[in-house]
Amino acid sequence: MATNHPLIEKFQQAGQGQVFAYFDELSPEAQRQLLAEAAEIDLAEVERLSRTLLAKGAAAGVNLEGLTPAPYEKRPEHGGDAAAWAKAKAAGEAALRAGRVAAFTVAGGQGTRLGYDGPKGTFPVTPVRRKTLFQVFAEKIRAAGVRYGKPLHWFIMTSHVNHAATEAFFTANQCFGLDRDHVHFFRQGRMPAVGFDGKILLEGKGTIALSPDGHGGSLRALERSGALDLMQREGVDILSYFQVDNPLIRIIDPAFIGWHVLGASEMSSKMVPKAFPEEKVGHFCVQQGRRVVIEYSDLPLAMQREKGPDGQLRYLAGSIAIHLLDREFVRRMARVQPGVAEGNAPTLPFHRADKKIPTLDATGRPVKPEKPNGVKFEMFVFDALPFARQPVIIETRREDDFSPVKNAEGVDSPKTCRDDQLRQFARWLKANAATVTTDATGLPAVSLEVSPLFGYDEDSFADAWRKLAAKPAITEGLYLE
Repeated sequence: MATNHPLIEKFQQAGQGQVFAYFDELSPEAQRQLLAEAAEIDLAEVERLSRTLLAKGAAAGVNLEGLTPAPYEKRPEHGGDAAAWAKAKAAGEAALRAGRVAAFTVAGGQGTRLGYDGPKGTFPVTPVRRKTLFQVFAEKIRAAGVRYGKPLHWFIMTSHVNHAATEAFFTANQCFGLDRDHVHFFRQGRMPAVGFDGKILLEGKGTIALSPDGHGGSLRALERSGALDLMQREGVDILSYFQVDNPLIRIIDPAFIGWHVLGASEMSSKMVPKAFPEEKVGHFCVQQGRRVVIEYSDLPLAMQREKGPDGQLRYLAGSIAIHLLDREFVRRMARVQPGVAEGNAPTLPFHRADKKIPTLDATGRPVKPEKPNGVKFEMFVFDALPFARQPVIIETRREDDFSPVKNAEGVDSPKTCRDDQLRQFARWLKANAATVTTDATGLPAVSLEVSPLFGYDEDSFADAWRKLAAKPAITEGLYLE
């Protein structure tokens, strides 16, 4: 073995020399690849996580002491202050006209659960034209830039698995009409999987078992990629964060931006009232005076089902992974090592996930375990919420903001998402005096589609519809652009 290589020596000194156990069997190219993967690993971080998260009792449940439901800004139709919402909308529009806002998509996933081979963002989702998720987002961002007179920057975090394919997809489609200089790609970080003894696992003789570091890793990826510095040069200080699987999202929401700005918030979030007690969403809560998100799997069913004097669920506020992030807050979170507190500095924790990890046995043969044999480490972006100054949570309408594509069939599937898009288009048409036949759920009798370039929310749609000299008939296959 080339033990004189400084990186190999470093791993040996850290007790992780097994990573290079088969180094001498590899071709020169495979050796270079293994060294490149090893160079990604922070051995001190791995040692610290193994010591803390693999210790006996480390997998204990989340502390729920003193937990209460988080307050949020209710929509006017649910008792919220209509004047405050109008003021927020005006403030958000001013921020957009000033060029302070950029979009940020977490897009590292593949379409595997959908039975689709490729980056999830390239999956077709719209009812008539079969536009992909990326095209829907691009057109919404493009339309908002036109509406507010300031083209928006769009930051897209990919993974090592889909980075090249994602960039090639945008190139082949000319960035869907966006200025290429305003579309920025960077890779998510990776973490090595370890055995229960803390030893880094090999996936193959020349391949380390690496996996993405979770959507919380997006904060340090923004810093490492130079995106935050670019934002600063461009006068952008607000990031609209969303995940790649939700085409219904109102990416550029002036009211949400306004609540964030007027509240001097470092991190703001949207909530939807839970559809039923056991809905699989995180819960916005307060603990020790801080806003937190508690995963559905960590909140006992009795608490999920608890009701208040008004008959509503106490833990009603569901998280849908839509946030606004202050640029300098992201920088502050990114520059402190996750899991390491520095005085009163914030620290984003890693979480432990026991997994079945394909690896090698003692003889170097591939093994696909039947039960968990190791641990992956990941961070969650909502864990930044307790460290944010003046956090704001606002209510949104599920039908206007949330219909993800996660599963091939059933709940959160292409069909449920398609139907929710159709209902949204039908609502916009009806609100503008168009005659649309719908069923009891609001689903129109015909397939139709509204391009975000025509209208990407109820306001922009109303403006565009009003300008039409001749209103089209609502027939099968109608497409408005």
